[in-house]
Amino acid sequence: MTSVSSTQETWLRRFQQATPGALTLVCLPHAGGSAPYFLPLARALAPAVDVVSVQYPGRQDRRREPAPESLDTLADQLFDVLDAKPGTPLVLFGHSMGAILAYEVARRMEREADDVPLGVIVSGRRSPSRHRDESVHRRDDAGIIAEMQELSGTDPGIFADEELMQLVLPTLRADYRAVETYRHRPGTPLRAPVSVLTGASDPRVTEEEARAWEEVTTGAFSLRIFPGGHFYLNTRQQEVTAAIKESIAAFKSAAG
Repeated sequence: MTSVSSTQETWLRRFQQATPGALTLVCLPHAGGSAPYFLPLARALAPAVDVVSVQYPGRQDRRREPAPESLDTLADQLFDVLDAKPGTPLVLFGHSMGAILAYEVARRMEREADDVPLGVIVSGRRSPSRHRDESVHRRDDAGIIAEMQELSGTDPGIFADEELMQLVLPTLRADYRAVETYRHRPGTPLRAPVSVLTGASDPRVTEEEARAWEEVTTGAFSLRIFPGGHFYLNTRQQEVTAAIKESIAAFKSAAG
């Protein structure tokens, strides 16, 4: 039987020490992403915020585990991990695929857990109430690589490493399948406030689709638009960090 602590060590990664009792910011990566993507954010927010990055199965040190088959399954698994860590003020932050995952975990927490998130910060993803028919996961390898290149979030040198690409592509395809087959189930809206961050020229999110996140919460709502595309975070780290700090402060204030 796997212990709670070992399960948390498998899923949750810390790169910086935080002040005891600090608020926890749980960071959920994009499709194909991994926990170290949020290392710069952890450095910027420590020690006042305990930044915890989620490591999905199917990549890096978890590469021998099957990649997630659906976002609902992944949300169930992550909820169980976080539900076993009670008593700490918590904010969820997800980028792209991670944004939908943050939303679904927050729904589960509000429905089933004693501890609920102070707020949810979503980035680079349209509202779950806005569906697009997408099928990147059905493309051949060249088609998936073309998608990665269009979104400009991957070091171009990786594309030249054929061996590495063969390791990465199955997981990336599985992640795209999970997020592209996700269907929002309408229900009770979140009570938690939602802050939305997006890039002005993101080809996967219009301003209207980003603003539609307001439809899925009865809490406070805010929208920040940054210069850049889908991975605007990579070039706007200081501004994004400042926005996250502002959102956390607002969540704390609202919670009293």
